[in-house]
Amino acid sequence: MRKLGITMAAILMVALTYAQTSNWGFDQSHSNVRFAVSHMVISEVEGNFSTYEGSVSTTKSDFSDASVNFTINVSSIYTDDEKRDEHLRGADFFDVEKNPNITFKSTSIKKVSENKYKITGNFTMLGVTKEITLDAKYGGTINDPWGNTKAGIKVTGTINRTDWGLKYNSKMDTGGLMIGEDVDIVCNFELIKLK
Repeated sequence: MRKLGITMAAILMVALTYAQTSNWGFDQSHSNVRFAVSHMVISEVEGNFSTYEGSVSTTKSDFSDASVNFTINVSSIYTDDEKRDEHLRGADFFDVEKNPNITFKSTSIKKVSENKYKITGNFTMLGVTKEITLDAKYGGTINDPWGNTKAGIKVTGTINRTDWGLKYNSKMDTGGLMIGEDVDIVCNFELIKLK
């Protein structure tokens, strides 16, 4: 019985060794957080958030058990139009003085094919938290020429902004909405393994 206990303890120690958590940050020089929303039904306006931070932790090399925490500084919004960006920062839209951040905290991840995942988590915007599911594509992991371990992940999804109280809009003479309610999210992340 004692020998069995020692054997089980040895197996457990080996399992724990191989299940060590690795922690990753975001290489912002090679990452982006982008969005697109329809304008007057016929076209789209694109933008990005340039300031963000977060972490990813996983025990598996393919990130299939990853845990994600992500925070966006909303005041860093950029749509290539200064007047529009100021309007977006104001009370009609993001009201950044009261709600400076957008956050996402994952609660589960599901592998749906060799390199594709569904990431579910709590998305908070304008003080409202709702569960969303995003698509993720794992591009692989490499060692770069400077001795860093890098991994690539692309995250996409669509949310209805009005679900978070972001309802500002106007109707056109044709009856359509000036600004679309669905917002497409596209994030390209190059992760860097933390030492």
